[in-house]
Amino acid sequence: MSDGTCDGLRTLLIGIDGASHEVLAERGESVVPNLTELLDSGTSGELESQLPPWTPSAWPSLYTGVNPGKHGVYGFLAFEGHDWDVVDYADVKSHALWELLSQRGYTSVVVNVPVTHPPRAFDGALVPGYVAPERPACHPQGLLEEIDAAIGEYRVYDDSTDPRDDRVERIESYEGLIASRGDAFRYLADRFDPDFGFLQFQQTDTVFHESPEDDRVVDAVYAAADREIGATIDACDPDVVLVASDHGIGPYDGHEFRANSFLRDRGDVTTTVGEGGMPSWTSIARNRLQGEAADRTGGADGTAGSGTDASPSVLERSLSAAARVGITSQRIERVVKRLGIEEYVLQIAPADAVRAAAEQVDFRSSRAYVRDRIELGVRINLAGREPDGVVPEADYERVRGELIDALAAVETPDGDPVFDRVEPREAVFEGPYLDDAPDLVVVPSEFDQFLSASLHDEQFGPPSEPWNHKLEGVIAAAGDVDDSVALGTDADGRPEAHLFDVAPTVLATFGLPAAERMDGEVLPVVEQLGVEAYPPYEPATDGHSARTAASDDSPVEDRLAELGYLER
Repeated sequence: MSDGTCDGLRTLLIGIDGASHEVLAERGESVVPNLTELLDSGTSGELESQLPPWTPSAWPSLYTGVNPGKHGVYGFLAFEGHDWDVVDYADVKSHALWELLSQRGYTSVVVNVPVTHPPRAFDGALVPGYVAPERPACHPQGLLEEIDAAIGEYRVYDDSTDPRDDRVERIESYEGLIASRGDAFRYLADRFDPDFGFLQFQQTDTVFHESPEDDRVVDAVYAAADREIGATIDACDPDVVLVASDHGIGPYDGHEFRANSFLRDRGDVTTTVGEGGMPSWTSIARNRLQGEAADRTGGADGTAGSGTDASPSVLERSLSAAARVGITSQRIERVVKRLGIEEYVLQIAPADAVRAAAEQVDFRSSRAYVRDRIELGVRINLAGREPDGVVPEADYERVRGELIDALAAVETPDGDPVFDRVEPREAVFEGPYLDDAPDLVVVPSEFDQFLSASLHDEQFGPPSEPWNHKLEGVIAAAGDVDDSVALGTDADGRPEAHLFDVAPTVLATFGLPAAERMDGEVLPVVEQLGVEAYPPYEPATDGHSARTAASDDSPVEDRLAELGYLER
């Protein structure tokens, strides 16, 4: 094993998923001394995220410098008609920072950045992060086995951090996974001697989805990430250190708005039982059934399967039959909660049985619907575009205008607006992949109202996730930068720094102009060098970054459901 040192690192970009000034301030110098020093010794401020402010779309926007309309990823799911897969790097149709730097003769090491699997060829090394399979393809080939031999088995995920587990065991699991990120980066930095490094920590977000109210666990996660940041800076001595988060995170004190229930009551959504959209007993789909159902449905990898390889259980057939006469999972949910036996039902009811009995959105017959809450928008079932479109093209603008007006007028049970903005997609996104966006975009009020795609009898309820994403993340720059420049807010109180600004700023630290297609600007902490045309993005033809139709996404889907990202 190498000694974990490197020379010549010009710029180190540290990605902290979900971090904000508030979260870091609550931890303080006693928990995150290295991050505190970076914020105090350089310049820092809030970093405005994009829409939607979620991991699978925001990190590609950060590392490409373009909006989703140009890179093509809007959520965790890539749709083809009504079919979907979990997104991967083949869905990101724009060059990443490390690829642009490679074109100019610079070497990079990238560790744990989400949506980077399978990687494309470039000068350097890459170990994928979130939404990659547990044993991902790395660049160059064989790199994962080399890392295993050098630092021990490297894992993308930690499956032993269930909130019901012993707190000490959860902390040890988190700490071990976070330490492996730093160990792998420092090993590769010594091995490849890069000019640019990008090290990302995902557990700083995950912990708030799993243990949001447990300060001891949250502190342990942030302290572990902070130790790896300090060790990496000490080992690599970069000229410039940039810290950036893809979004912020915080408590949701408002309501859950079930958009498809609202659309159903308006007559836009048609429902069905069985095959169709995504069922709505979210608490079951998201909780322990994802792990326990495997023993009953035959999941080969220890996770809940889709049920396609096993015959329907007696319970599944029974619930499905009951649903056809109106006894759906939603109604069962109300009864078991009223009787106080939800915990028991969660232990015995296979996930596929619950899905079989759930009222779902019938995408093919509906006029408009929310297909994925992460997209933050409503999609119109447009004839000629959707496989079974029912809205004529001539009626598109009228229908969209009606939906915008209706959603903009929705108020919570307390009389407050649910949304700050409801806009047509072209007011938010632009680029060749605009058609992949929802037709209208909704922005929850102060990101304190929880948007859900689940179907329930009631349009409102308590937030399914007590903590979730906020628009304001954090940005910091230290080292060879102009730290006299404040990264403040504009006249409207919005952060002057935007997620799209990170990529052009990194290029500027190398004395390179921004790519002309980038939507961001160079932050004033480094010299701006104008824009320039870089080689256009072209899909890989050498076997790199090609989606494999035979790949099994179900373990990743289960993790996303457990964290509340997929409502299925």
